[in-house]
This record gives sequence, C-alpha cells and structure tokens, in this order.
Amino acid sequence: MMMTALTDLGQGFVVALQPYNLLMCFLGILLGNIVGVLPGMGVMAAISILLPLTFGMSPVATILMLAGIYYGAQYGGAICSILLNLPCHPPHAVTCLDGFPMTQQGKGGVALGVTIIASFVGASFGITEMIFLAPMLVRAALNFGPAEICSLMLLGLIAGSTLAKGSALKGIAMTTLGLLLGMVGTDVNSGIARFDFGLLPLDNGIELVALALGLFGIAEFIKSVNRMAPVNTRYTNVRMRDMKPSRADFRKAFFPMVRGTLIGSLCSLIPGTGPTIASFVSYALEKKVSRTPERFGHGAIEGVACPEASTHSSVQGDFIPTMSLGIPGDGVMALLLGALIMAGITPGPQLVSEHPDIFWGLIASFWIGNILLVILNVPLIGVWVKLLSIPYRLLYPCALFFICIGVYSANNDLFQVGETLVIGLAGYLLLFLGFHPAPILLGFVLGPRFEENFRRAMLVSYGDPKIFLSPISAVILGLCVLLVVLQIVFWLRRLRAGDTAATPNSSLVEAE
Repeated sequence: MMMTALTDLGQGFVVALQPYNLLMCFLGILLGNIVGVLPGMGVMAAISILLPLTFGMSPVATILMLAGIYYGAQYGGAICSILLNLPCHPPHAVTCLDGFPMTQQGKGGVALGVTIIASFVGASFGITEMIFLAPMLVRAALNFGPAEICSLMLLGLIAGSTLAKGSALKGIAMTTLGLLLGMVGTDVNSGIARFDFGLLPLDNGIELVALALGLFGIAEFIKSVNRMAPVNTRYTNVRMRDMKPSRADFRKAFFPMVRGTLIGSLCSLIPGTGPTIASFVSYALEKKVSRTPERFGHGAIEGVACPEASTHSSVQGDFIPTMSLGIPGDGVMALLLGALIMAGITPGPQLVSEHPDIFWGLIASFWIGNILLVILNVPLIGVWVKLLSIPYRLLYPCALFFICIGVYSANNDLFQVGETLVIGLAGYLLLFLGFHPAPILLGFVLGPRFEENFRRAMLVSYGDPKIFLSPISAVILGLCVLLVVLQIVFWLRRLRAGDTAATPNSSLVEAE
C-alpha cells in the first residue's frame, strides 16, 4: 500500500509541476500571503472573490490555486501577529501572546524564523498524514451506499455546526438556513419549483458564487468599515540575518514544535475543529508541560513554535476528510468543495479513483507550495509589511468592484449582482446579531447531497427507514447522537457553573 501511495504521489508531482498548474499554485500562495498580511481581508472573502476567475480553468488548476490561497494566508497571518500584535486570522491570535513581546525585545526576526520552520514542519507532517491516511479512508468509504453516504453527510452537518465558531445553537440555526437555501430552485425529481417566490431567475437555485461573495465578501467589508485602526509599524524593520535562530533557540522550540504538530494533526481529523482550536489547545498544553510556565506571555519562543506548528499541521490535515469523504470541516473547505462541484467534479470517495490527477496533484502541490512559501517569506517580509500601508478606503471599494464584476461575469446576469448585494446585507445583519455565517455554506453545499442520497436510500428500501440501521450507517448515526449529547452535557455543565456564554470551543474563538 505504501508503494502504491508513493507511486501515485509521483504521478501527482507530474501533474503539479506542469507549467500552468505550477503557475496557478504560485499565484495562489502569493495571493494567500498578501491576504494573510492584510487585516480584515479574510481567506473566505479572498477565495470567494477569486472564484469567478476559475470558470475557465481546469479543475486541477482551480483547486491548486484556491488551496494555495488557504494555506498561504496562514503564513502571512503570522507576520502581522509577531511584528504588529495584529492577529489578522483567528489561529494566529495566540501567536501574538509571545510573538509580539519577542519583537519588543528585539527578537522579532528570530520569532519569524522559528515560525517559518515550525510552519514547514507542521505542514509537512499534515501532508504525509494525508498521503497515507486519505487512501485508507477512501477504500473504506467505497463500500458506502446511499444510506451510509446520507448518514455521513448528516455527521458532517452536525459536526460542522456544533463544533465550529460560536454557540452550538447558533451554528445549528445557520446550518439549517444553509439547507433551506440549498433547496431553492426546481426540484430535479418532481420538477416543482421550491422557495423561488415566483422569481424566474431563482428557478435554477441560488448560485454558490453569489452566496459566498455576499456572505464573506460584502458582509465582512461592511463590518470592517471605519473599524480598522492605523497600523503601527514601529517594530517592523527586520533583516534576513535576524531571522536565523540560535542553537539554544532551536533546542527550546524543537519539542514544542513536535507536540504542536501532533495536536494539529489530531484536531484536523475531527470535522469542525479547525486550526484555531488546534493552536489554542497546543499553547495551553505547552504551558502546562513547561517547567517555566511563567515565561509564557512574556516572549517565550515555545509559545510561538507550538501554535504555528499545530496551525499548519491542522490546515493541511483538514483536506483529509474533505477530499477523501467529501465532508468539509469548515467554511473554507465547503467553499473548496463548492468550487469542485461548479467545475463538474463530485467530491467524495470516488474522487480518488475517478480524478486521481486532482487528488494526487493537490497533495504534491502542498509540498511545492510550502517550499515556495519558505522561499517567498524569507526575503519578502519587508514587502508584506509595506502592504499594510495601503489605505483601506482604497482597498475595500476596489474589492467590492471586483466582487460585482465577478458575480456578473459568472452568467452575465445582473440579477445575481442584486442577489449578492441582498445576501451581503443579510450576512452583515447576521454578523451584527452574533451569528457566524460559515455554517450556512456548509449546509448549502452538503444539503443537496444529503437530500439526494436520502431519497435514493428510501427508493432502494421501498420507504423502509431500517436501511439507515446497517452496521456502518448505525455507527455513523451513533457518532451524530454522541456529538449532540456531548453538546447538551457541556451546556448543562455551564448552566450549573452559571456561565451562559457559549460552547467551550466557542469561548476560545470568541475571546479572539
């Protein structure tokens, strides 16, 4: 099995090193780096804005570019956290705790150097994990019928909605809203129009591009208007030779790096956890096992190495359930799956056998992309910092203009531009009320697949629901029940403790 995986990986390198695919991979990580550096320009907004550009591209180039933006942004986010005490992305909030004090002590370059090493180590482990673990999951999942796939989709929906950002109830509400939005349009089985309010353009349903750009482009920009404070670049003068850690620094960072990598890889296997929770858990563990916990928060290099390694290990590992089972762990993964669906590719266990160029080409591009990121980040730190001087009054109108152009160019339909603006305003209202919109995308992408397989299962069994009690399906449904019960137990414990804030993991996220 190992030899087969390595042979397939070799074919993946052949695909990823084709000039056009390599160019798209480089473009993705470059854009991801820029997005990671700029506060307020989230990964989901960036991927959403660039989604219309992928219509004329091959599915391989599309997924290589979009994935490059995702993991490239994680590298860029660490720069702002360390040099400016500005966590542009949630997973890097914990890096600020020790990264910025190191910068104030004149060790910002060392912190960046350790970050680059830790990121590469974490990402490399995550990629290796994907090479050997994903094909095993695929082999098991190939035995799944409609009932098992339906149960799997349900597990993805529950895990994504209850374990992601915010309270579990709000997550479930947003996932349900996404399911309803996914039902808009003509029913493919009966031909009856559903939830279209008599509007002819809605007969084909809501476009993924309009939904993603509205929720993560326009809504986020409206939220950030007049809220971005001027950036203090006092400590940003870092030279290349300052980035080389000493032997003592490397010795201190080595085992935290290893522990962070393992925690990140474990968290990535649970849909809905993501890199943010992984980075906080690894930081908490590192502080717990340290002989000098009082150093944390005052410039401990371990406090930079462990969260960065866990973040990148988790980011790469997030692709395992997404690409092998078709279950996105968070909103970004749902968006990547949506991009594949728009390109005519059905995500799931069949992806590996039917489109090995996409699966193995993506894994190979991870190695190439991460090496390119190291090469890019070392000499270009100064350039990324200069980007922060771009006034947001110029940046945001330009982004909104490209959003409108992108939506219109998708189908040359002005209705979709209006649709995007309405969704954007609704998305801002949700953010204002404390509802994070990412689970909406999860429900929107998984909902139609859940419905399709549910109907197939019922047709196969002539309406007998016992088909969902097959051994595999019963285990998956048992996991669904376990997740719900765990959330209720956590809620009851908080109620007893008098803490009505939110879920345990949400408290971490919301503290950011």
